[in-house]
This record gives sequence, C-alpha cells and structure tokens, in this order.
Amino acid sequence: MAKGIRDKVAILGMGCSRFGERWSDSAEDLMVEAFQEALADAGIGVGEIGAAWLGTSYEEIGVGKSAIPLASALRLPNLPVTRVENLCASGSEAVRGAAYAVAAGACDIALALGVEKLKDTGYGGLPVRTRGAFNDLWMPSMSAPGLFAQLASAYVAKHGVDAHDLKRAMAHVSVKSHRNGALNEKAHLRREITEEQVLKAPTVAEPLGVFDCCGVSDGAACAIVTTPEIAASLGKSPLVTIKALQIAASDGSELSHNTWDGASVANTRIAAQRAFQEAGVSDPQSEIGAIEVHDCFSITELVTMEDLGFSREGRAVQDILDGRYDHDGAVPCQIDGGLKCFGHPIGASGIRMLYELYLQIQGRAGPRQLRDVRLGLTHNLGGAPLSNVASVNIIGRLD
Repeated sequence: MAKGIRDKVAILGMGCSRFGERWSDSAEDLMVEAFQEALADAGIGVGEIGAAWLGTSYEEIGVGKSAIPLASALRLPNLPVTRVENLCASGSEAVRGAAYAVAAGACDIALALGVEKLKDTGYGGLPVRTRGAFNDLWMPSMSAPGLFAQLASAYVAKHGVDAHDLKRAMAHVSVKSHRNGALNEKAHLRREITEEQVLKAPTVAEPLGVFDCCGVSDGAACAIVTTPEIAASLGKSPLVTIKALQIAASDGSELSHNTWDGASVANTRIAAQRAFQEAGVSDPQSEIGAIEVHDCFSITELVTMEDLGFSREGRAVQDILDGRYDHDGAVPCQIDGGLKCFGHPIGASGIRMLYELYLQIQGRAGPRQLRDVRLGLTHNLGGAPLSNVASVNIIGRLD
C-alpha cells in the first residue's frame, strides 16, 4: 500500500509578494518578487533548482497557457517547467507537483510558484465567466457569492441555527481576519473593522454582505522544496517538512442527486481525513497549532471548521462567537488575515497559506507570531460547494 509523503520532503525556502492592487507591476514582476525572497531564504543559487511548477488560473489574460513565463521571468536555466491549473487550488497543485518530484527522487530541489494578476483582467467575481461546457450547462450567470450564500441557507436549514446568530458568527469571522490582517505588512486589506460595520454593510447575496466577501488581488507566492537530508546539510533549523498533501475533486455527485445536503463541502471532509491519516494525526484539535483555510466568504470559513473536524456538527457558530479560532484561541485561524484580508490572487493563495504556517513554525512571523506551533494545516478550495476541488495540506517540524 502507498505510504504517503510524510517527512520525505522539506521546505527549503519560501517567499511571498505583497498582495493588493499592483497596477504598475506585471505578473512577471510579482513572480520575481516572491522568488527572490524564497531563493534568499533557501540559501541556494538558481542553478541548483532541478524542476519547477507554475500554478495560475486565469492564464489567457494574466500569464499565458504554458509555463514558459515562469522560466523566462526567473531565468531558470532550461529546466523542465510545468503549468498546472486547478481553479483556486492551483497553487496547492503546484506544490504537490514539486513535492512529489523530490519524494520520487526525480530531482533534488524543486520549485513551486503561484501567481495571479486579477486586477488586469477586470475580474470582479460577478458573474462566473464561461470556462467551457461545464459552466455553460450547470452554472449560467451564477456568481461566487450566490453559490456560497446557498451554503449558509442550507446550514441554517440543517442545524436549525438562528439566522441572526449565524450572521453574528460570520461577522466575527470577518472582524477577526481584519484584526489579524492589520498586523501583516504584505496584506491587501489592513484596516480593522467592527461587528456593527459588518452587520450594517450592503447585502451582496443574502446573507452575505460586503464584508463577508474576500477581495480581488494581485500577488505571487513561492516554495522551494528538497529532501530533509539536503535541507539539514544546508544548515536549516528547525526543519519544516511536509506531513501530508491531499486533494479530492468532485465526481458530480453533488449535482446529480440529493444525497448531499448542501450544508457542508464533501470534498473538504474527504481530503481532511486522508491528510490526517497520512500525517499520523489522531487528534487534530490538540495536535494542530494553527490553520489557514479558504475563507473566500465568511460562511466558508465557518462551515470549514466543521468539515475539518475542529468544531462538532452544528457547533461552529458558537465556537466562533466564543473566540475558539481567534489569535489567542484554542485553534488560531487566518493569523495572516486569510483570503479576506491578505488577498486572493487565485493561483497564489494555496502557497500563501503554507508561507504563513512555515513562518509560524520557524518562529519568524513577527507581530503575528503564535506560541510554539509544531504542526499547521492549510485548506484550499477551488470551485463552489456544489462542484469543487479541495486541498488539505499539513506541514510541521521534523522531530
């Protein structure tokens, strides 16, 4: 049987550009910004990289269909480069390719970089632009806020939660993200907000208001991976290794029959269970020190707490209001501001999540630093609740 990737791959270096409205910078500029930080952090030269993966989603406008822009922007010396795309999980997919290459012994050092230049596309999230027969058939004129608002409606119906309590919990999620993001110099949105502002904001798709939705950002993030032995020989300490990389994609069940209740994301639950098994995590609530989840909307973060098993079924609303996922809570979530405030350049988001946990585990997160994070989990979701790809990754110190 497959033994998984646990502790076979170490993170040698990571970098992340400043996220935001980077009007004066090209996608290549953002790639270079993230790459230079990662290369300096790794302490190696470009010539030591053996292969590279580029994650980007809106390729026709922002970057291009091949991975040549990555090779040319970073001046990679005639390396095998591959572009991958898996909706909002494209960055996580790039990391998977690079990590698997190292674990397989195909190369000693590999690069994964995610980038998106969304502001140049005019993309505002409304509506979903055509991406082929699937969208045209199943999702005509649908919007991301509309699709995730249905998640909230189904959650209320299933658990009998008071709609006002749900709205308050969603507001707490957004207030928390803004508070955390204000401490992050690379975040897109760095202004704290109040619960009252969230509750009184204009509605986008009931019950989601303006402050329940993440923004549209430009940005890039980069990871350089190698074997633990090579990382140790280069003096890296503490060693941060990959404990689990898991991806689960919809098979059409959610759209085909009524066995799915619409109040959760089935693939998140499947990917999480696989990741815990691969990482050898038996009690996530006590073993995982920090989490970064795909908070494209506040309701997504709320539901994800149950999908990942950090809250019991129907309990996430109260756990959030009790501060369980605050900076000083039992399971700190979105310490860097999350998609909501760090930003969401689609191809970069999965790697950006790993970047924050990598810094936390090494004790280098500055004013955001938590106490003694040994294991961290990222959850990266592409698509919508009714059809998606969910990625759950776990990284931590090599004991």
